[in-house]
Amino acid sequence: MTGDVQQPRRRRLSSWTTRRWLRAGVAASLVVLTMLGVAGALVLGRTQSISNNLTDVRSPSLSNAFRLETALVNQETGIRGYGLTGMPEFLAPYRQGLADQKAQSASLEELLHDDQARLKDLGAVQDAVVRWQEKVARPIAAAPPGSPSSTATERAADGKAAFDQIRVALDSQQERLRADRVQARADLQSVTTLRNWVFSAIALLMIVLAALVFEGLRRGINRPLERLGADARIIAAGDFDHPITPTGPADLRRLSSEIDFMRRRLVRELAFTEEARLRLDAQAADLQRSNAELEQFAYVASHDLQEPLRKVSSFTQLLQRRYGGHLDERADQYIDFAVDGANRMQTLISDLLNFSRVGRVHNAHESIDLDTVLEETLSALSVVVEESGATMTHDPLPRLVADPSQMVMLWQNLIGNAVKFRRPGEAPRIHVTAAEEAGLWRFTVTDNGIGIPPEYAEKIFVIFQRLHTKDTYAGSGIGLAMCKKIVEFHGGTITIDLDYRNGTRIIFTLAPEPPQIPGPAVIPEATRMNVEEG
Repeated sequence: MTGDVQQPRRRRLSSWTTRRWLRAGVAASLVVLTMLGVAGALVLGRTQSISNNLTDVRSPSLSNAFRLETALVNQETGIRGYGLTGMPEFLAPYRQGLADQKAQSASLEELLHDDQARLKDLGAVQDAVVRWQEKVARPIAAAPPGSPSSTATERAADGKAAFDQIRVALDSQQERLRADRVQARADLQSVTTLRNWVFSAIALLMIVLAALVFEGLRRGINRPLERLGADARIIAAGDFDHPITPTGPADLRRLSSEIDFMRRRLVRELAFTEEARLRLDAQAADLQRSNAELEQFAYVASHDLQEPLRKVSSFTQLLQRRYGGHLDERADQYIDFAVDGANRMQTLISDLLNFSRVGRVHNAHESIDLDTVLEETLSALSVVVEESGATMTHDPLPRLVADPSQMVMLWQNLIGNAVKFRRPGEAPRIHVTAAEEAGLWRFTVTDNGIGIPPEYAEKIFVIFQRLHTKDTYAGSGIGLAMCKKIVEFHGGTITIDLDYRNGTRIIFTLAPEPPQIPGPAVIPEATRMNVEEG
């Protein structure tokens, strides 16, 4: 003895699947139902056989025996009356009795053809009738009519004795036929009782079988599925750590195990996703902080550059006014370069400042009519439009919730570019369309200008990217980049229609209402006051 404690044996689970259990249950049910059907059929067959024997043999046989007795009595009455009176009328019952005797005897022989004992009784009756007819009936019937028969008087005692033997044989036959009918009725009653018990047992067994099938389905299928559904609902409610316990047949346990495996995998995926989300949130926070710092830097830097640029521009302009024409030609050229560079630098810084303010300073959304905004834009650009001879047309424009200042800057850049990049010797023609599409408003600005090569369709929306030199077309290269920033800030996109060849067609979309996005970085009030005072 080592003192080891014996561990309880783990209950071995059945390897039978639901289909196998169902097949076994159906097979067992069919076997039981077949046995019950065979038993019921046997009892019904026995009941029908006894009933047929009673109704088709025993009762008709007894009735025919009574009719045979009546036929014989009619013969005896007719022969006795004819023998005593000699009147021919008495032979009619006798002859009818002979015909009835023959018919009833034939009927009895047909009914009792399988019953040798009753056929023997019938034979005894027929033998007694033959003796009576040979000794009494036929001789008397053969006597001439008109006077009483001497044979009847002479053989009266023998005739009575012979017919008494017929009566005895008939009584014996009828008694046995009556006993057979009573026995048949008793057998029918017995087998009927047996039939009722058998069918009651069949009904009871069918009820028990149905109850067993129902209970088997409930325990083997419904209960495991209900438990699986309850576990699934608990998990769907958010308790992903809740385990799923396999129960029921092998395939349902396998299904539960697979669902539990899926749950565990989902838990791992959710943990990984949550970790990734936390890292992404941290990166987004870092990126937002970096963008805020970058915007603040661009805002402050653009303001800080204003004062030295104003000084450079002011002093170079003073040099140009005071010493222009007093120095040599090269000196005047240098002064012109300095003044032009300072002016272009001021324009560039101003555009950069406006670009940094999009979505940060200009962020006052309200319901505006783009028709009115476009008219204000055309009024601001009236000088260049008039000088270029441009023709401006547009479809009815919608009302949107947007920032008015940004919409003005958007139209100014798009219309200004269409006028600026016109074909030499040809007046600009500009047309603006608007149509609602997939929940957004789709706008097009089409001109007949010099166009944009397809390979530069993306490059032109990058800040400071230019397709021409400053001597050919003035500008800072910020205009379309600012348009892209304004459009995206209002929940849309902007692109070039590469299929349009007769100029330039810019396509952009705007949302009826701007999307909800995190607020832009806000520069501290003290910093803004300092840089704006500078």
